[in-house]
Amino acid sequence: MLADSPVLRWKTDMSPAQRSARTLTVAVTGASGSIFVKYLLDALDRDHRVGRVNLIFSDSGLRVMAEELGISGRSELASRLLGRESAKIEPQNNADIGANVASGSYPTDAMIVLPCSMGTLARIANGMADHLIERAADVCLKQQWPLILCVRETPFNRIHLRNMSLATEAGATIFPIIPAFYFLPSTTEAIAREYVNRVLAHIGLPQPDAYHWKLDEAE
Repeated sequence: MLADSPVLRWKTDMSPAQRSARTLTVAVTGASGSIFVKYLLDALDRDHRVGRVNLIFSDSGLRVMAEELGISGRSELASRLLGRESAKIEPQNNADIGANVASGSYPTDAMIVLPCSMGTLARIANGMADHLIERAADVCLKQQWPLILCVRETPFNRIHLRNMSLATEAGATIFPIIPAFYFLPSTTEAIAREYVNRVLAHIGLPQPDAYHWKLDEAE
């Protein structure tokens, strides 16, 4: 979990608040599910425990977002997704293999690939790191930092399943985009938010509006 993460190696001249703030990497690839990205970024931007989010879009991820959300181009992506400016979300170029998150010396608390295409999964699982997304994921695996792959495909073929197994054996967590319905959501936005809540809880960032099954019975 992030609270016990060994990667919070902050400079000594930082304030206690700065030293305790989490740094996350979010990668968006070419699979359906752009609405989940929107609510993930919204949650991270509002979370006081998060100090910086390095955001990487693949070219295919940009194309899917344009088709599903009507947001096209690379400029000011975070502000257009959130509907407001963000001081903590920093865009990274997927072609920049020398970016900060490409190095294990850059302290990252966790990386979330949402959605994770089968092509991205295959490259991560087999150590093919020609672009920043796969390189950043490879860094997380070698440093044993949390790597969450939110895969999106159906049905899975044997290659998909084999690659998920390889990635899991290397240290990644496979977190398929499988919505919950037991909390009786009335909108697609509610479904997306609850899925994001579960992902963030998994890396030690539980959200205040998350649904908890039969919580009252445990009190």
